[in-house]
Amino acid sequence: MLVLSRREKQRIKLGKDITITVVRLAGDKVRLGIDAPADVVVLREELEARADAAATALKSEVAGESLTALSSAPPPRLAAAG
Repeated sequence: MLVLSRREKQRIKLGKDITITVVRLAGDKVRLGIDAPADVVVLREELEARADAAATALKSEVAGESLTALSSAPPPRLAAAG
């Protein structure tokens, strides 16, 4: 792990497309600004488990709906050999 010291308004570059700016220091809190492309997911660590659980629940729900739709659909009709 790389550990850096920064003051307010100073920045850190990650690659060409990501910039982290120290916006404000207040007591034991640091406010950071993150400038990244839209396809880069920026997520606080404490929310990551919640996001993973929500994605798993959504996949299960979609899979359940697909199975329900398949089980209630009429069987496919076969074309007569001609």
